[in-house]
Amino acid sequence: MNLEGLLALGRIRNVEKTQFDPALAERDLTAAQNSLSSGDCDWALSIAYNSALQAGRGLMFHMGFRPAGTEAHKAVFEFLLAIGFEPEITSYFDRMRRKRHIAVYDRVQTVSRSEAEECIDQAILFVQKIRTFVQKIRTVSEDAGT
Repeated sequence: MNLEGLLALGRIRNVEKTQFDPALAERDLTAAQNSLSSGDCDWALSIAYNSALQAGRGLMFHMGFRPAGTEAHKAVFEFLLAIGFEPEITSYFDRMRRKRHIAVYDRVQTVSRSEAEECIDQAILFVQKIRTFVQKIRTVSEDAGT
């Protein structure tokens, strides 16, 4: 789906553009690593997922959009796919969205240590890819004189 489709369905809406700030994502990466160190794999995955979510939201706000409706988390990943952002890792975090839901709302000890470690590693990579994407947007805007 493209941005126009997401807007028409009410999945996203336009907002005033803001500066990209990765502070929330970085905070969550640290918290995820701390949770893993303490042996809480469910929370480590949940917080690593949240780091990716915060980075994706930051990119959305930077581009002048925000999620809307009742499935805001899902809308973030739909937006990222719509703009052509790294489909493989974006799809990974959409799958982790569902895994996180189970770990937070349904069952304890759902996540293995290896799953949590992988999610943290992927979140670190995801945040870095978002930073690079934002930098490219800035460069293109500066080159275009906007």
